[in-house]
Amino acid sequence: MVLDTLQNWRRYASIHPAFTRAFEYLVRREWSEAVAASGESLSVRDRLDGDRLYVSIDRVHGRGRDRARLEAHRRYIDIQLTIEGDEEIGWKPLAGCAEPDGQFDAARDVGFFSDRPDSWLSLPAGHFAIFFPADAHAPLAATGMLVKAIMKIAVE
Repeated sequence: MVLDTLQNWRRYASIHPAFTRAFEYLVRREWSEAVAASGESLSVRDRLDGDRLYVSIDRVHGRGRDRARLEAHRRYIDIQLTIEGDEEIGWKPLAGCAEPDGQFDAARDVGFFSDRPDSWLSLPAGHFAIFFPADAHAPLAATGMLVKAIMKIAVE
């Protein structure tokens, strides 16, 4: 797991061959225009490289810590960027998760857990977190309205 500000993205470019393209998209995108034009609803999915690299941009209400669920992925790395609002995301090593909440959904590449996060990350606007398949994470743990981008990068 990585937590940083968008201005420092170059520090992580060498981790994965698609990270440079992913971060350049996040840096170059004109967020203020997209957010202002969206009104109350915003849900965009841009495919940068088919199913290997894509981003979802959403305006959503946070669920709060009590309703945020740990999830993990097998095929994708997440880069989660807060555009507006103050996101909070729970984190726990996947190896420490002992309470699966249903079967892993291979089609959606997500498995949920009833375990509680070990720690909570604060992601105000301009901050991002990178979650690898070994990281269980509980997004939308903040309260209030958020605009965030979730970049999905295929592991292989």
